[in-house]
Amino acid sequence: MNVKVSQSIIRGKLDAPPSKSYTHRAIVMASLAKTSRIIKPLVSADTCATVSACETIGATINPVGDAFFIDGVQGEPQRPENVIDCQNSGTTLRFLMGVCSLIDGTTVLTGDASLRTRPSSQLIDALNELGAKVLSTKSNGTAPMIVQGVLSGGKSTLTNPMSSQFLSSLLIACPLCQADSMLTVHNLTSRPYVDMTLELLNKAQVNVSTDYHEFMIPCCQQYADTDFQIPGDFSSAAFHLSAAAITNSRVSVHNLSESKQGDKKIVPILKEMGAHISWEGDVVTVDGAELQGIAIDAGDVPDLVPILAVLGAYAQGTTDISNVAHLRYKETDRLVAIITELRKMQVDIKKVDDTLRIGGGKPQGASLSGYGDHRIVMALAVAALGADGETQIDNAESVKVSYPDFFDDIFALGANLEQTSIETL
Repeated sequence: MNVKVSQSIIRGKLDAPPSKSYTHRAIVMASLAKTSRIIKPLVSADTCATVSACETIGATINPVGDAFFIDGVQGEPQRPENVIDCQNSGTTLRFLMGVCSLIDGTTVLTGDASLRTRPSSQLIDALNELGAKVLSTKSNGTAPMIVQGVLSGGKSTLTNPMSSQFLSSLLIACPLCQADSMLTVHNLTSRPYVDMTLELLNKAQVNVSTDYHEFMIPCCQQYADTDFQIPGDFSSAAFHLSAAAITNSRVSVHNLSESKQGDKKIVPILKEMGAHISWEGDVVTVDGAELQGIAIDAGDVPDLVPILAVLGAYAQGTTDISNVAHLRYKETDRLVAIITELRKMQVDIKKVDDTLRIGGGKPQGASLSGYGDHRIVMALAVAALGADGETQIDNAESVKVSYPDFFDDIFALGANLEQTSIETL
């Protein structure tokens, strides 16, 4: 699908979609318990991949109204009858690598072409140190993965982990081992995602002690039956809040309550850049204003980087976004993607060491590639709202990964856009 976007003024209010990160974690943990409920989960391509994967290991997941009701495996995942297809979801792959290492038998996990390029060598090494037998069929740390149990516990070290998902996978699986586990982590990035994991583990009455360098996980624990309430997603809301900021518009996003999400940092970032922004209760409101370039450390908020680069393109002066190296290992190389596409819009953007440097100006409409990456597509669509001329973006259907209603929602706010299906021959 292609989308055409023209300069727009957007106004109104909308609800933020449920958090993808919280939904993934709740599905996996509920599947390891007996009977649980997930209230207002995100239903998207990625979270449906996790639902399907958990069903292959024995969980029964029934959507009823705005909730999932889950009959879990009570700490004993079953050997799948078939290969587990994680589709495009790196979270699904990595979390299930840990869970499947608890199975006395062999499991094969794979995914689409993009997922099969995303490395997980550090997680493979850690699982092997803790008693499992895990290997990449291509011997390069990428899927397909062959996972053999049984994970027994012990000690393992993660040094400069490329993804916080590696640690979260171990934190979810190790409480079910037959021996205690001690995980040592050097230079943890994306800590808020680990905080989300720890928060939901605590809600499921699973004990982990940590100072964020060492994680002590007692063995032989059980996941308690739990009601998981999923908060709104700041990662997704950031696109609408930023769209208001760059188009001198007023938008209110509801369902944004306080949580462990690192991407709530979008609120102080927009304020520092000069937007008029307020957060009252669960409503964040932005009134657009002239933006100023600032310095931003993205080490804990990698998913915000594409939209932060767009904000920089509209801000006076220079915006520096540091600690961005790990963006190379997302659904696509997001550094290459955002630099390449914003340059097509006549934006002054370059990578300097581990920093994106953006000189503000007036972006121009262009024909752009979405790289099949949901966050790149949404960021470019927002960029197009303030640009001179028309912008066309391909692979726009990839928004279904995290925010299936993105284009409907932004159209309802007044965006000038047209979606066009691409026929295949």
